[in-house]
Amino acid sequence: MSKKPTLASVAEMAGVSIPTVSQVMRGTGRISAETREKVLKAASTLHYIPDSRAASMRSGENREIGFVINQLANPFNAEVIGGVVDLLEAEGYLVSVLDTRDDAIRQGRHLDSFIRHGRGGLLWVPAIDTPDETFDMLAKHAIPTVTFLRRVNDRIDHVGIRNAEATATATAYLADLGHHHIAYLGGTGMTRVREDRISGYRRVVAERDLAPAIVWDSANDKLAGLEAIESLRASHPDVTAIVSNGDMVALGACLGLQRQGLVPGRDLSVIGFDDVQDAAVATPPLTTMAVSPHRLGRKLARVLLDRIQDPEMPVTVSEVSAELVVRATTSGPPAGNRAEASGG
Repeated sequence: MSKKPTLASVAEMAGVSIPTVSQVMRGTGRISAETREKVLKAASTLHYIPDSRAASMRSGENREIGFVINQLANPFNAEVIGGVVDLLEAEGYLVSVLDTRDDAIRQGRHLDSFIRHGRGGLLWVPAIDTPDETFDMLAKHAIPTVTFLRRVNDRIDHVGIRNAEATATATAYLADLGHHHIAYLGGTGMTRVREDRISGYRRVVAERDLAPAIVWDSANDKLAGLEAIESLRASHPDVTAIVSNGDMVALGACLGLQRQGLVPGRDLSVIGFDDVQDAAVATPPLTTMAVSPHRLGRKLARVLLDRIQDPEMPVTVSEVSAELVVRATTSGPPAGNRAEASGG
Protein backbone atom coordinates (compact mmCIF):
# COMPACT_ATOMS: atom_id res chain seq x y z
CA MET A 1 0.00 0.00 0.00
CA SER A 2 1.40 3.41 -0.94
CA LYS A 3 2.01 5.92 1.82
CA LYS A 4 -0.12 9.01 2.28
CA PRO A 5 1.61 11.98 0.60
CA THR A 6 3.14 14.47 3.03
CA LEU A 7 4.84 17.86 2.95
CA ALA A 8 8.15 15.99 2.98
CA SER A 9 7.31 13.86 -0.06
CA VAL A 10 6.11 16.93 -1.98
CA ALA A 11 9.30 18.77 -1.00
CA GLU A 12 11.46 15.85 -2.16
CA MET A 13 9.74 15.64 -5.55
CA ALA A 14 9.87 19.41 -6.08
CA GLY A 15 13.49 19.66 -4.89
CA VAL A 16 12.70 22.31 -2.25
CA SER A 17 12.56 22.51 1.53
CA ILE A 18 9.54 21.46 3.62
CA PRO A 19 8.99 25.08 4.89
CA THR A 20 8.84 26.23 1.25
CA VAL A 21 6.11 23.67 0.47
CA SER A 22 4.22 24.76 3.59
CA GLN A 23 4.37 28.40 2.50
CA VAL A 24 3.14 27.56 -1.00
CA MET A 25 0.23 25.52 0.38
CA ARG A 26 -0.76 28.39 2.70
CA GLY A 27 -0.20 31.09 0.09
CA THR A 28 2.36 32.90 2.26
CA GLY A 29 6.00 33.88 1.99
CA ARG A 30 8.07 35.38 -0.83
CA ILE A 31 8.14 32.42 -3.20
CA SER A 32 9.15 32.77 -6.84
CA ALA A 33 6.62 31.87 -9.51
CA GLU A 34 8.94 29.11 -10.79
CA THR A 35 9.27 27.50 -7.34
CA ARG A 36 5.57 27.82 -6.65
CA GLU A 37 4.78 26.08 -9.95
CA LYS A 38 7.19 23.20 -9.14
CA VAL A 39 5.61 22.69 -5.73
CA LEU A 40 2.05 22.76 -7.04
CA LYS A 41 2.94 20.35 -9.84
CA ALA A 42 4.50 17.92 -7.35
CA ALA A 43 1.49 18.21 -5.03
CA SER A 44 -0.85 17.47 -7.92
CA THR A 45 1.21 14.48 -9.07
CA LEU A 46 1.22 12.99 -5.55
CA HIS A 47 -2.46 13.90 -4.93
CA TYR A 48 -1.38 15.76 -1.81
CA ILE A 49 -4.22 17.31 0.21
CA PRO A 50 -3.27 19.80 2.97
CA ASP A 51 -4.26 18.80 6.50
CA SER A 52 -6.88 21.42 7.29
CA ARG A 53 -7.03 20.37 10.94
CA ALA A 54 -3.31 20.96 11.41
CA ALA A 55 -3.64 24.29 9.64
CA SER A 56 -6.49 25.18 11.96
CA MET A 57 -4.32 24.48 14.99
CA ARG A 58 -1.63 26.78 13.64
CA SER A 59 -4.00 29.61 12.79
CA GLY A 60 -6.37 29.20 15.72
CA GLU A 61 -9.29 29.02 13.30
CA ASN A 62 -11.27 25.91 12.41
CA ARG A 63 -13.26 26.08 9.20
CA GLU A 64 -15.31 22.92 9.74
CA ILE A 65 -18.97 23.40 10.70
CA GLY A 66 -21.23 20.71 12.12
CA PHE A 67 -24.95 20.58 11.38
CA VAL A 68 -26.71 18.31 13.87
CA ILE A 69 -30.23 17.77 12.56
CA ASN A 70 -33.21 15.69 13.67
CA GLN A 71 -34.27 13.89 10.48
CA LEU A 72 -31.99 13.89 7.48
CA ALA A 73 -34.51 12.01 5.30
CA ASN A 74 -37.06 14.83 5.52
CA PRO A 75 -36.97 16.75 2.19
CA PHE A 76 -37.46 20.03 4.07
CA ASN A 77 -34.27 19.40 6.04
CA ALA A 78 -32.43 18.35 2.89
CA GLU A 79 -33.29 21.66 1.22
CA VAL A 80 -32.26 23.61 4.33
CA ILE A 81 -28.93 21.76 4.33
CA GLY A 82 -28.48 22.72 0.68
CA GLY A 83 -28.84 26.39 1.56
CA VAL A 84 -26.43 26.06 4.49
CA VAL A 85 -23.80 24.30 2.41
CA ASP A 86 -24.09 26.72 -0.52
CA LEU A 87 -23.36 29.74 1.64
CA LEU A 88 -20.77 28.25 4.00
CA GLU A 89 -18.73 26.54 1.28
CA ALA A 90 -18.67 29.81 -0.66
CA GLU A 91 -17.11 31.33 2.47
CA GLY A 92 -14.48 28.60 2.67
CA TYR A 93 -16.07 26.35 5.28
CA LEU A 94 -16.65 22.59 5.21
CA VAL A 95 -20.02 21.33 6.52
CA SER A 96 -20.57 17.91 8.05
CA VAL A 97 -24.14 16.75 8.75
CA LEU A 98 -25.12 14.39 11.57
CA ASP A 99 -28.61 12.93 12.03
CA THR A 100 -29.87 12.46 15.62
CA ARG A 101 -33.24 11.01 14.57
CA ASP A 102 -34.57 13.04 17.50
CA ASP A 103 -32.78 10.79 20.00
CA ALA A 104 -31.10 12.71 22.85
CA ILE A 105 -28.65 9.86 23.55
CA ARG A 106 -27.60 9.61 19.92
CA GLN A 107 -27.33 13.40 19.85
CA GLY A 108 -25.04 13.31 22.88
CA ARG A 109 -22.64 10.97 21.06
CA HIS A 110 -22.61 13.23 18.02
CA LEU A 111 -21.90 16.33 20.08
CA ASP A 112 -19.14 14.59 22.05
CA SER A 113 -17.47 13.69 18.76
CA PHE A 114 -18.06 17.20 17.48
CA ILE A 115 -16.25 18.73 20.46
CA ARG A 116 -13.38 16.21 20.35
CA HIS A 117 -12.70 17.12 16.72
CA GLY A 118 -12.81 20.81 17.52
CA ARG A 119 -15.14 22.03 14.79
CA GLY A 120 -15.48 25.77 14.41
CA GLY A 121 -19.24 26.15 14.76
CA LEU A 122 -22.49 24.29 15.31
CA LEU A 123 -25.90 24.46 13.65
CA TRP A 124 -28.33 22.45 15.72
CA VAL A 125 -31.91 21.20 15.86
CA PRO A 126 -32.02 20.08 19.52
CA ALA A 127 -33.52 16.66 20.08
CA ILE A 128 -36.61 16.32 22.23
CA ASP A 129 -35.65 15.89 25.91
CA THR A 130 -32.15 17.29 25.43
CA PRO A 131 -30.69 17.41 28.98
CA ASP A 132 -29.45 20.66 30.54
CA GLU A 133 -25.95 19.18 30.69
CA THR A 134 -25.73 19.37 26.89
CA PHE A 135 -26.26 23.13 26.88
CA ASP A 136 -23.77 23.54 29.73
CA MET A 137 -21.19 21.52 27.79
CA LEU A 138 -21.52 23.66 24.67
CA ALA A 139 -21.31 26.84 26.73
CA LYS A 140 -18.20 25.58 28.54
CA HIS A 141 -16.39 24.93 25.27
CA ALA A 142 -17.52 28.31 23.85
CA ILE A 143 -18.58 26.82 20.54
CA PRO A 144 -20.38 29.29 18.24
CA THR A 145 -23.87 27.77 18.05
CA VAL A 146 -27.17 28.57 16.34
CA THR A 147 -30.28 26.52 17.10
CA PHE A 148 -32.75 25.90 14.30
CA LEU A 149 -36.54 25.48 14.53
CA ARG A 150 -36.55 24.57 18.24
CA ARG A 151 -35.49 27.40 20.51
CA VAL A 152 -34.11 26.15 23.81
CA ASN A 153 -32.94 29.16 25.82
CA ASP A 154 -32.01 32.83 25.59
CA ARG A 155 -28.25 32.21 25.60
CA ILE A 156 -28.00 30.79 22.07
CA ASP A 157 -28.65 32.41 18.69
CA HIS A 158 -31.74 31.03 17.01
CA VAL A 159 -33.38 30.89 13.59
CA GLY A 160 -36.96 29.67 13.38
CA ILE A 161 -40.41 30.11 11.87
CA ARG A 162 -43.45 32.03 13.09
CA ASN A 163 -45.38 28.79 13.36
CA ALA A 164 -48.58 29.92 15.08
CA GLU A 165 -48.93 32.84 12.68
CA ALA A 166 -48.55 30.49 9.70
CA THR A 167 -51.18 27.94 10.72
CA ALA A 168 -53.54 30.71 11.75
CA THR A 169 -53.22 32.14 8.23
CA ALA A 170 -53.86 28.71 6.70
CA THR A 171 -56.90 28.05 8.88
CA ALA A 172 -58.36 31.51 8.26
CA TYR A 173 -57.94 31.05 4.52
CA LEU A 174 -59.92 27.80 4.64
CA ALA A 175 -62.60 29.44 6.77
CA ASP A 176 -62.85 32.28 4.25
CA LEU A 177 -63.44 29.67 1.54
CA GLY A 178 -66.46 28.49 3.53
CA HIS A 179 -65.03 25.50 5.42
CA HIS A 180 -66.53 24.90 8.87
CA HIS A 181 -65.06 21.47 9.72
CA ILE A 182 -61.28 21.86 9.56
CA ALA A 183 -58.84 19.34 11.05
CA TYR A 184 -55.14 19.55 11.88
CA LEU A 185 -53.09 16.61 10.56
CA GLY A 186 -49.54 15.56 11.34
CA GLY A 187 -46.89 15.30 13.99
CA THR A 188 -46.71 13.21 17.14
CA GLY A 189 -46.05 14.45 20.64
CA MET A 190 -45.98 18.11 21.57
CA THR A 191 -42.68 19.58 20.45
CA ARG A 192 -42.54 23.35 20.73
CA VAL A 193 -42.87 23.68 16.95
CA ARG A 194 -45.96 21.49 16.71
CA GLU A 195 -47.47 23.04 19.81
CA ASP A 196 -47.15 26.50 18.28
CA ARG A 197 -48.62 25.35 14.96
CA ILE A 198 -51.60 23.73 16.66
CA SER A 199 -52.15 26.83 18.79
CA GLY A 200 -52.46 28.99 15.66
CA TYR A 201 -54.98 26.55 14.20
CA ARG A 202 -56.99 26.36 17.44
CA ARG A 203 -57.07 30.12 17.81
CA VAL A 204 -58.76 30.66 14.46
CA VAL A 205 -61.16 27.75 15.05
CA ALA A 206 -62.27 29.50 18.23
CA GLU A 207 -62.34 33.02 16.76
CA ARG A 208 -64.39 31.97 13.74
CA ASP A 209 -66.72 29.74 15.81
CA LEU A 210 -65.92 26.75 13.62
CA ALA A 211 -66.66 23.13 14.47
CA PRO A 212 -64.57 21.84 17.41
CA ALA A 213 -60.86 21.45 16.69
CA ILE A 214 -59.63 18.02 15.60
CA VAL A 215 -55.92 17.25 16.00
CA TRP A 216 -54.94 13.99 14.29
CA ASP A 217 -51.53 12.51 15.06
CA SER A 218 -49.35 11.16 12.26
CA ALA A 219 -45.67 10.86 11.48
CA ASN A 220 -44.57 13.57 9.06
CA ASP A 221 -44.04 11.44 5.96
CA LYS A 222 -46.06 10.41 2.92
CA LEU A 223 -46.87 6.88 4.00
CA ALA A 224 -48.10 8.03 7.40
CA GLY A 225 -50.20 10.77 5.79
CA LEU A 226 -51.72 8.30 3.36
CA GLU A 227 -52.77 6.01 6.21
CA ALA A 228 -53.87 8.81 8.54
CA ILE A 229 -56.28 10.43 6.09
CA GLU A 230 -58.24 7.18 5.88
CA SER A 231 -58.66 6.87 9.64
CA LEU A 232 -59.36 10.60 10.02
CA ARG A 233 -62.14 10.55 7.46
CA ALA A 234 -63.61 7.37 8.94
CA SER A 235 -63.80 8.99 12.38
CA HIS A 236 -64.76 12.48 11.21
CA PRO A 237 -66.63 12.28 7.89
CA ASP A 238 -67.75 15.91 8.20
CA VAL A 239 -64.20 17.26 7.82
CA THR A 240 -63.86 19.15 4.53
CA ALA A 241 -60.40 20.69 4.95
CA ILE A 242 -57.05 19.94 6.56
CA VAL A 243 -54.19 22.09 7.82
CA SER A 244 -51.05 19.93 7.81
CA ASN A 245 -47.97 19.89 10.01
CA GLY A 246 -45.73 19.58 6.94
CA ASP A 247 -45.74 19.13 3.19
CA MET A 248 -44.88 15.45 3.23
CA VAL A 249 -47.80 14.40 5.43
CA ALA A 250 -50.02 16.65 3.30
CA LEU A 251 -48.82 15.02 0.08
CA GLY A 252 -49.45 11.61 1.64
CA ALA A 253 -52.97 12.70 2.56
CA CYS A 254 -53.56 13.76 -1.04
CA LEU A 255 -52.40 10.36 -2.27
CA GLY A 256 -54.72 8.69 0.23
CA LEU A 257 -57.67 10.72 -1.02
CA GLN A 258 -56.88 9.78 -4.61
CA ARG A 259 -56.78 6.11 -3.68
CA GLN A 260 -60.28 6.54 -2.27
CA GLY A 261 -61.44 7.98 -5.60
CA LEU A 262 -61.50 11.55 -4.28
CA VAL A 263 -59.91 14.69 -5.70
CA PRO A 264 -57.78 16.83 -3.36
CA GLY A 265 -58.98 20.40 -3.62
CA ARG A 266 -62.45 19.40 -4.79
CA ASP A 267 -63.66 16.76 -2.34
CA LEU A 268 -61.38 17.79 0.52
CA SER A 269 -59.02 20.75 0.77
CA VAL A 270 -55.44 20.27 1.99
CA ILE A 271 -52.83 22.85 2.99
CA GLY A 272 -49.21 21.85 3.59
CA PHE A 273 -46.37 23.58 5.41
CA ASP A 274 -42.80 24.30 4.14
CA ASP A 275 -43.10 24.43 0.30
CA VAL A 276 -40.54 21.74 -0.49
CA GLN A 277 -39.84 21.26 -4.20
CA ASP A 278 -42.25 18.32 -4.45
CA ALA A 279 -45.16 20.54 -3.41
CA ALA A 280 -45.18 22.50 -6.67
CA VAL A 281 -44.84 19.48 -8.97
CA ALA A 282 -47.25 17.11 -7.21
CA THR A 283 -50.49 16.06 -8.90
CA PRO A 284 -52.38 18.16 -8.03
CA PRO A 285 -49.91 20.88 -6.94
CA LEU A 286 -50.11 21.46 -3.19
CA THR A 287 -51.34 24.64 -1.55
CA THR A 288 -48.88 25.33 1.28
CA MET A 289 -47.42 27.75 3.78
CA ALA A 290 -44.06 28.50 2.16
CA VAL A 291 -40.93 29.20 4.17
CA SER A 292 -38.46 28.68 1.28
CA PRO A 293 -36.22 26.09 3.00
CA HIS A 294 -33.15 26.72 0.84
CA ARG A 295 -33.26 30.43 1.61
CA LEU A 296 -33.91 29.62 5.26
CA GLY A 297 -30.73 27.50 5.28
CA ARG A 298 -28.71 30.41 3.91
CA LYS A 299 -30.11 32.64 6.63
CA LEU A 300 -29.16 30.07 9.26
CA ALA A 301 -25.60 29.93 7.93
CA ARG A 302 -25.34 33.72 7.86
CA VAL A 303 -26.32 34.00 11.54
CA LEU A 304 -23.59 31.49 12.44
CA LEU A 305 -20.98 33.39 10.40
CA ASP A 306 -21.96 36.60 12.19
CA ARG A 307 -21.46 34.85 15.54
CA ILE A 308 -18.07 33.45 14.50
CA GLN A 309 -16.92 36.86 13.31
CA ASP A 310 -18.20 38.67 16.42
CA PRO A 311 -18.37 36.34 19.44
CA GLU A 312 -19.38 39.22 21.73
CA MET A 313 -22.43 40.39 19.79
CA PRO A 314 -25.84 40.19 21.53
CA VAL A 315 -27.81 36.96 21.13
CA THR A 316 -30.07 37.13 18.08
CA VAL A 317 -33.44 35.49 17.50
CA SER A 318 -34.66 35.50 13.90
CA GLU A 319 -38.06 34.06 13.00
CA VAL A 320 -39.32 34.12 9.42
CA SER A 321 -42.95 34.40 8.36
CA ALA A 322 -44.54 31.81 6.09
CA GLU A 323 -46.37 32.89 2.95
CA LEU A 324 -49.57 31.25 1.75
CA VAL A 325 -49.01 29.80 -1.73
CA VAL A 326 -52.35 28.84 -3.27
CA ARG A 327 -52.28 25.96 -5.72
CA ALA A 328 -54.78 23.26 -6.64
CA THR A 329 -55.49 21.44 -3.37
CA THR A 330 -57.81 24.06 -1.89
CA SER A 331 -61.24 25.36 -2.84
CA GLY A 332 -64.61 25.86 -1.18
CA PRO A 333 -66.32 22.91 0.56
CA PRO A 334 -68.14 20.33 -1.57
CA ALA A 335 -71.70 21.31 -2.50
CA GLY A 336 -73.26 18.99 0.08
CA ASN A 337 -71.41 20.73 2.91
CA ARG A 338 -72.02 24.35 1.93
CA ALA A 339 -75.46 24.68 3.46
CA GLU A 340 -74.16 23.56 6.86
CA ALA A 341 -71.11 25.81 6.60
CA SER A 342 -73.32 28.83 5.92
CA GLY A 343 -75.78 27.90 8.64
CA GLY A 344 -78.47 26.77 6.17
